[in-house]
Amino acid sequence: MINGSGYKNALISGANNIASHRAEINALNIFPVPDGDTGTNMSMTVSAAVESLEEQSPKSVSECATAAASAMIKGARGNSGVILSLLFKGIANGLGDCDEMDGKTFVSAFHVGVEMAYKAVMNPTEGTILTVARMAFDAGRAAAEMDNDPIIVLGAICSAAHEALDKTPEMLPVLKKAGVVDAGGMGLCMILDGMLSLLRDGVMIEAAEEAPEARTKADLNDEFFRNAAAEFDGEIKYTYCTEFIIGRQKELSRKPDELRDFLEGIGDCVVVAEDEDIIKVHVHTENPGKALEEAIGYGELLTVKIENMKEQHRKAAEEYEKEKAAAEEAQRKLEELKPVEPEQDVGFVAVAAGEGLENVFRELGCCHVVSGGQSMNPSTDDIYRAVMATPAKTVFVLPNNKNIILAAEQVVPLVTDREVIVIPTKTIPQGLVAMLSYAKDSTPELNCEYMTASISNVSTGQVTYAARNSEYGLMRIKEGEIIALNNGKLTVKEKDPVRAVVKLAKEMISKDTSYVSLIFGNGITEEQAGAAVDGIRARTGIDADISIIDGGQPVYYFILSVE
Repeated sequence: MINGSGYKNALISGANNIASHRAEINALNIFPVPDGDTGTNMSMTVSAAVESLEEQSPKSVSECATAAASAMIKGARGNSGVILSLLFKGIANGLGDCDEMDGKTFVSAFHVGVEMAYKAVMNPTEGTILTVARMAFDAGRAAAEMDNDPIIVLGAICSAAHEALDKTPEMLPVLKKAGVVDAGGMGLCMILDGMLSLLRDGVMIEAAEEAPEARTKADLNDEFFRNAAAEFDGEIKYTYCTEFIIGRQKELSRKPDELRDFLEGIGDCVVVAEDEDIIKVHVHTENPGKALEEAIGYGELLTVKIENMKEQHRKAAEEYEKEKAAAEEAQRKLEELKPVEPEQDVGFVAVAAGEGLENVFRELGCCHVVSGGQSMNPSTDDIYRAVMATPAKTVFVLPNNKNIILAAEQVVPLVTDREVIVIPTKTIPQGLVAMLSYAKDSTPELNCEYMTASISNVSTGQVTYAARNSEYGLMRIKEGEIIALNNGKLTVKEKDPVRAVVKLAKEMISKDTSYVSLIFGNGITEEQAGAAVDGIRARTGIDADISIIDGGQPVYYFILSVE
């Protein structure tokens, strides 16, 4: 039998195990956009339960499960975290008021959790954490019919979970093509393995050096800035990244191999590629002048680009520290929010990252803006705090990211003294349009309809960087390349964000377009934003207004809104 103390220690062991494998799970993301945070979200979600239980000595397994589930629901981050929290919420519900649980009680409660997780997803996809949980339950039920020992049942559940995880690539072609298993499913396996280690073997998985509960909101944004500076991490041996293209001249018989040998003598990271007409060169060196002087002996210089990598590294580090401090300050303010009485009729809460975007949402009427977005999903409790600090009888919540909608929806049953309406905005432009569609003299119900309908009238373009090597359709994406998404579909890859957003706009803007907004983020200057607008006008011939907003957002160099 498993009692309250055993269940508590099992959860701690499970939380420690997924924390140790967090980076490995994050790396399973198959899309090149920087959003590989499944391991982080699931780890932080289950760690919320551990933090809640640390000072408790639950007398029964149901008391422990209820406390853990409540903390996980509030601490849930991202879709994977919410699904995980609902699985454990269902387990708690299924246990009722049990003092201890045997195998049949456990598997019955696990079944309630699986059903609750499935119901939370509008269109469940097989080959995900849901499949892993369901197939694990099937095996656990079969085991319980043969042996009522909860350890035997949990062992069967763990084994089946891993077998299901191995099958996820066969269920989702995108996983098979990338050669990976489902990240959420792996996260669940790690938690179950940690629980089994404690209950069956008596071995508590040790906590990771960096406990997930100690991570700040700013840490979730690290990936963007670490990737931006990744090329320059560590000691920079040579200062100048030098790239040039030589137009080959037939009368010059020198071979490119000779140029490569010379460049390797004055630098590193040498790449010399050639065809019949040109020689393309890349080298890191302290003497770009020598490299160019030598190059002239092979033909005419067609293009030259020299960048100071130490200066780039310094700027990237400054930007990283600035954003980290801003995110930490935003989280501090959020944690200081206190519940207020709902005196007004209507209020708004939005999720956004970047000082400029936060100011825009406030100017449109948002009482509170929760800092978060891509790669930095806020928890259900973060959104709950903002809702409770909004003095309104009806609070509209705008998640503005597809991976935050589920977490926002979990706020609804937590609030009893005011109505919470979640508008399923998946992007910042959708959130802005929804705010502008609010009709002051209408009812909350009708405004929900107006605002939800309005988001289908806006198209969203996003320009970011590739966080990993990947293949998407017929495109091969290299880590660090600039990529652009048209309503979530990757359609453009480039080396420059301005060129990327111009190409993206050419795809998105039509003769029927009436309004365009260009939101520029970190790493983009006003001059670059202006050049982007000029390029968009030149390539599209658009007569409609193009507004420019300094959003200051991380991750996305540009966000394009087209109506």
